[in-house]
Amino acid sequence: MTSNNDLEIPKVNFDINGELIIISSPTSSKHDFDFYEGKWKLRNKKLKTRLDNCNEWTEFESTQEMYRVLNGIGNIDNYLATFDGVPFEGMSIRLFNPKTRLWSIYWADSNEGILQPAVVGSFENNVAHFFTKDTFNDKQILVVFRWDITDKENPIWSQAFSADNGENWEWNWYMYFSKFAKN
Repeated sequence: MTSNNDLEIPKVNFDINGELIIISSPTSSKHDFDFYEGKWKLRNKKLKTRLDNCNEWTEFESTQEMYRVLNGIGNIDNYLATFDGVPFEGMSIRLFNPKTRLWSIYWADSNEGILQPAVVGSFENNVAHFFTKDTFNDKQILVVFRWDITDKENPIWSQAFSADNGENWEWNWYMYFSKFAKN
């Protein structure tokens, strides 16, 4: 499995209150995730532990299915996997704000049952970066999701954490998508 680490993460900017400043790309639209509709098979590559210099990866398969909602300004997906024989389900809710032209992506899963803080961003040239502030192991971090859809039939989603306000990033999860054949 190859990564998409040769793509740069945009510099993170903050306002005077320390909040993230996120501006949409000029091409951002409610159609950015249209490629994603349908059912996908995923090859996952995930770090065993995060933000502790771990180099050991776990690899597994999962499935995901996405459908559009709210007349196309939103979509929902269901993520299904099995970890150590235990079924796991996650879901993402993506909402496009027509005024700001930014996407907000929310995540919830069967382990925690809570809606995580939204990552916010947009696509430019078939690559998107979505950012949020969060807490991991009682430390303040930044999170970035990247969607690389330069090959819309085989997109790559990835996630990285930064413990130093975006100066350094640790990639900790990759999902390599391939579409299930239509029946």
